Amino acid sequence: MNTIPTPQEQLVRAVELATANVHNHGGPFGAVIVTADGRAFDGVNRVTDNNDPTAHAEVTAIRTACAALGTFDLTGATLYSSCEPCPMCLASALWARVERVYFAADRYDAASAGFDDAVFYEYFDTPVAERLMPVGQLQTQDIPAVAPFDAWNANTARIAY
Repeated sequence: MNTIPTPQEQLVRAVELATANVHNHGGPFGAVIVTADGRAFDGVNRVTDNNDPTAHAEVTAIRTACAALGTFDLTGATLYSSCEPCPMCLASALWARVERVYFAADRYDAASAGFDDAVFYEYFDTPVAERLMPVGQLQTQDIPAVAPFDAWNANTARIAY
């Protein structure tokens, strides 16, 4: 008789993936995406292995699930992460329409191991003029800034997301 893993068991899986990944030259992060119909997809941190700063465990789990399912929409899915998702990973889960996120260790546990994301959490709370990385709109005379959106709106074959 097959039993569906409990949320606690999925979280244990994420922590086990993270721990194993350390021994496989990866970062100490693991994640599992479980779709609404119960299919599970793993992800581990491959930032240094892939030379990809976006290859966090949660993002790799989302990428794996979306590629396997042939969709960008994970509505109803749950993300289990070995650690509290950073702002990028949380935004990725929001874009994928993940319904819920559970995590084991928190951001302070990560910081104590040298993974301090405080600057990223604080970025949007910091006044624009004082932000670590300036971000601003730049105007150009060559092409209207809204040209891509005009093309999008005119494209009747577009796939909305």
